[in-house]
Amino acid sequence: MQDLKKITGIAILFIVVLRLCIGWQLLYEGLWKIDSLSSTRPWTAAGYLNNAKGPFRDHFRNMTGDPNDLNWLDADKVKAKWAAWEQRFLNHYPNLTDGQKSKLHQMVHGNKYFAAKLSALPPSVKFDGSLGSIVSYDPKRKLLLIDGEQHLTPKEKQRLQKMVPVKKGPNGKLEGGTALDREYYDAVEKAYARSARLSYIEKMQASLRGNPELAGQINIKQEGTIDGKRIGKIEQYKNAIDRYEQKLAQADQQFKVDHLNKIWAEIQQMKSELVNPIRALEDEMETEANKLLTPEQLAAGPIPHEDTEIHRVNMMTIAALTILGGLLLIGFGTRIAAIAAAGMLLSFYLVMPPWPGVPEAPGPEHSFIVNKNLIEVMALLTIAALPTGTWFGIDGLVYRFFHKKKKSTK
Repeated sequence: MQDLKKITGIAILFIVVLRLCIGWQLLYEGLWKIDSLSSTRPWTAAGYLNNAKGPFRDHFRNMTGDPNDLNWLDADKVKAKWAAWEQRFLNHYPNLTDGQKSKLHQMVHGNKYFAAKLSALPPSVKFDGSLGSIVSYDPKRKLLLIDGEQHLTPKEKQRLQKMVPVKKGPNGKLEGGTALDREYYDAVEKAYARSARLSYIEKMQASLRGNPELAGQINIKQEGTIDGKRIGKIEQYKNAIDRYEQKLAQADQQFKVDHLNKIWAEIQQMKSELVNPIRALEDEMETEANKLLTPEQLAAGPIPHEDTEIHRVNMMTIAALTILGGLLLIGFGTRIAAIAAAGMLLSFYLVMPPWPGVPEAPGPEHSFIVNKNLIEVMALLTIAALPTGTWFGIDGLVYRFFHKKKKSTK
């Protein structure tokens, strides 16, 4: 091996500058990602990992925990997720008042019942049949109650109001019947208006389960026939994923790969149309919950993120970028830091390797075998092979300190 003393000063300068540049790039990436954590849209590696290609595709995609965002389309899982978020919210802000807690619970889960004041029930009013399970009257509290889970439909409201001889006049005033009848008519109106407010979980369930376009529809009269079931968009999306995975395993020619790329783009469009509205509901819920807080409570900062697989990947990536970038920049533990950084960047490279037979990664870059990540890996290994830290960095100070100590003991 060539004597290191024969390396020219200009070569040493450029190698050190190369180390500093890579260190700064990694450090800045880490700091930027840390800063994004306090924003409404924190950085996540999910998008990059979900689009993994090549032989390690399944490994990297599975690191997200939910590579196709199917959990967002499962009403039970979303409900559990939001219930867990509510608990984290309560734990993070322990000084919430009872009123704030009640409003938060109603906002997320909904009311147990919807009520309107009513001094007494008119003699002609009887809650029988299906109405009996939805509407009731509490004589002690003098309240007309509507079940919070079932709500009240427009037809049911009309049935309730037709039980008394009251109508709305042209000017909006109630006409006919007794004063109690009019009070009852108005109470039904108020209770109905309150029952029309859906909680966020109910809105989500209405979208994922109650919307025939998404959830599908079964025609009981034609059940068992080809027209008996209408497949919803959620099932179409799942079927499209299954077909894509099957065809991907058989894609042995470029034209098949090109065709699959088009299919994948369509699948991503389908996913956006299905998942984004549920994500938007979650964002809206969190924003509305924050509005319940006082300035003093808001000073406690945002609630901690859910401890999911992708969150751990995000945190490890941010920590690695920041720490390794900082070490390379100050030249401390340079060789170990360079090897570790090379390993990290190699993993980035393997997510979308520009190899023959692997679909090209999206973006303006066009590479074959070698891309920017691999070049940085090679540069870092070169840095690890040379004592750049002793040339310029804390490693040099440590080396000189112990070298002098050894000389003084001789």
